[in-house]
Amino acid sequence: MSLPEFKITQLRHFIWVAELKGFHSAAKKACRTQPAISLSIRELENKLDTALFEKVNTKATILTPFGKYFLPKAKELIYHHDNIALDMALMCEHKTGHLRLASVPSISTRMLPELLSEFINDVPDLQISLYDDNSEAVLKKVEKQQVDIGISSLPYKNEHADIKFTPIWKDQLGVVCHRNNPLVEETELHWKKLRKLRLIRNGTSRLLEDTKAKSLLNDSQLFISTMISLIAMLEAGLGVTTLPWFAFPQNNNNLRFIPLKNPKVIRQTGIVQLKNKSLSPAASALENFIIKNTN
Repeated sequence: MSLPEFKITQLRHFIWVAELKGFHSAAKKACRTQPAISLSIRELENKLDTALFEKVNTKATILTPFGKYFLPKAKELIYHHDNIALDMALMCEHKTGHLRLASVPSISTRMLPELLSEFINDVPDLQISLYDDNSEAVLKKVEKQQVDIGISSLPYKNEHADIKFTPIWKDQLGVVCHRNNPLVEETELHWKKLRKLRLIRNGTSRLLEDTKAKSLLNDSQLFISTMISLIAMLEAGLGVTTLPWFAFPQNNNNLRFIPLKNPKVIRQTGIVQLKNKSLSPAASALENFIIKNTN
């Protein structure tokens, strides 16, 4: 059995003729001529192989029994079509859908609150999931396509050949210690000053691996992966750590940040995405929004 392929326009014409009870009124609503509407209905009837309107000698337009049965079905088809068309149009304009974003904590706490606050004003129906993690975890989420877009640093490009990196922010590496630590008297530090101190490594410690200070990492006794635990240990005076400036907790009166002068390490953080893979409309819109509003 060959199934009829309906044209949305013909279904609309049928509904309008039925509801407005005449071809003339339907033609006026469709901004078409009456013969054009008649042809449209005739083509639809040919597809269905049955009449939709009774042929009577009065001016009234009357549905056949089949036409009465088909009318709610046609309305249902139009309803689903229009909903899908609207959803796709909104998605193309990044106004609906689900955007998954992963970011390093330093950017998600310092930069993203204001940026996302402005971005979502125009997209009240767009769902956004934000995953907070270190750079390596963010990169893996992007590579495994668990998120649409990521924000992190990319210190070792050779380890992530499939990643495209767009630099956005720069900040300097420094030493973070308790306010009672003697180091707070310094305005900047040489890495050798840290030799006799207990250095706590964290996810950003890899920034020192290609510098003269690499030996500090080899001698480090502690590694803490989460920022909450790291800050708690620093506040307890357990040791010192190195962090980029954006990762230093704002409004923390117990800790101090001292720039590292030698080596001077500048971290670049930006947008990471898979090469040769198109972003979703929402992810592309967010990327453009971030670039536009941070330069």
